[in-house]
Formats: sequence, structure tokens, C-alpha cells
Amino acid sequence: MNYSFEPLVESHRIPVIDIYNHYIENGFAAYPEKKVPYEFFDNFLEKTKGYPAFSILNDSTKSILGFCFLKPYHPFPVFKETVEITYFIEPIEVGKGIGKKALQLLEDKGRIMGIKQILASISSLNEQSIAFHRKNGFKECGRFHRIINKNGIRFDIVWMQKELK
Repeated sequence: MNYSFEPLVESHRIPVIDIYNHYIENGFAAYPEKKVPYEFFDNFLEKTKGYPAFSILNDSTKSILGFCFLKPYHPFPVFKETVEITYFIEPIEVGKGIGKKALQLLEDKGRIMGIKQILASISSLNEQSIAFHRKNGFKECGRFHRIINKNGIRFDIVWMQKELK
């Protein structure tokens, strides 16, 4: 399958939030307990102003397969070289190299912006994501133990970090 990356825009609202809601309802990759309304998309747009943010499109069907973005880690200018990464891909498309391509694209765009550090906040129950990040050069740099209680299940937040060169 061929796919491409398109800047995240208003017309992507419904499929992007549908993908995000899937992860909310079916696991621990997304932290909210309950589905978010479509208006939550505005939060993504606001957080990513001035940063790379993309929808991932199936080239033949033009359907959205996922989304990815960088956002500032902290608003103080002293953190301007550090970002947090987010990506969610349709579950049936996971493991096909799309996440790796999204990561490469965001790293390339980040380098152009002068980004030196990428952080990822990952549920300790999301072993697939931890393994993906480790395989792609991230190292665990911190862990907040048992700080989330989602649907009665407590888990850690694992912070992973990659230095861009």
C-alpha cells in the first residue's frame, strides 16, 4: 500500500478523533478513560501550532490511516530545542512501517527547526510502543510509577528520549 503525509487540517477532524478514540476505548496507549468529542481535535491543532503535524493518508482511497505530530515539551523558551512526539495509527496498519516513516519525517522536520531532543510519554502497558521506540533509538529516561488509574487499572508513564544529531 502506498501512503503519504499531509498537513493536519480541519477536514481530518473526524477520522483523526475516531482513531484516537479507538485507542482510548481499547487499551492504554491513549490516556483518557472515555471517548473525546470531535472538538478535541482543536486541542491537537492548538498544541501543534508552528510544529510539524500530519495525517497519514492511503494514496488510493484517500482515507486517513493515522496521524502524527510534534508539540512543545514546555512553553518556556529554554526548552525550545525539546519536543514531545505523538502518533496513532489504525490498528490494522500497525507493523507495516508507517510508524517508522512518521518518526523519520518528524525527526527530519524537527532537525530543520533546530530540535535536539524528542521525548515520548508511553504507558507502561504499551509494550509494543516501548519496543518500537527502543528499536528506533530512544532510551528510557524516566518513569512515573503508578500515576495513572484508567478504568481501575494502575500503570506507569515511561518517558523515552532520543537525541537528534
